[in-house]
Amino acid sequence: MAPGRKVLDLGCCNGYFAALLAERGYHVTGVERAEGHGPDFPEHVRLIEHDLEHGLPPIDSRFSFIVCADILEHLRNPLAVLQQARELLEPDGQLAASLPNSGNFYFRLNVLAGRFPKEDKGLFDRTHVQFFPWSGWVELFENAGFRIKTVRSSAVPFSVAMPAAPAWLVSALEWAFFEAAQVWKTLFAYQFIVAAVPRERL
Repeated sequence: MAPGRKVLDLGCCNGYFAALLAERGYHVTGVERAEGHGPDFPEHVRLIEHDLEHGLPPIDSRFSFIVCADILEHLRNPLAVLQQARELLEPDGQLAASLPNSGNFYFRLNVLAGRFPKEDKGLFDRTHVQFFPWSGWVELFENAGFRIKTVRSSAVPFSVAMPAAPAWLVSALEWAFFEAAQVWKTLFAYQFIVAAVPRERL
């Protein structure tokens, strides 16, 4: 990234990440539904109030970077949003997204046991409406006209999942599962962090 370039943050919530980018010199536009952000939204981030369930709002700009952080899995039609986002990229622009892994071993074990819990966060977040393993995300991006350039894998956040556990155990588990996710991302990745570009550029 280079300061001064334009960033579109889709589903920006209270604007925490958008504010960090703006502080580093980026011109950031955030899109969030009216009830999805608080009154303390950062003043130096342009806010467009809009529900992404209805696609993208009219935007009179193109962007070097479009960010979809923990948002696509909440949308009933993420394909339409990705297709519209693609049209808003500058010629050398790219889209970054964080995507939950429904092929993760914890997810698989629950389904194998006949369980599909509804939780407040994580892989079984009750507000998720899309549940894709890695192959499903790849297919979604390809259907939207993107090719995934790079992918990184994050590990299960045991510090959040096991807040009462000893710090040494949490650290050991997070290290072990991070390393496992680098070797076998489809089974051990908690999230995929991807960078994608329009397919015709490759």
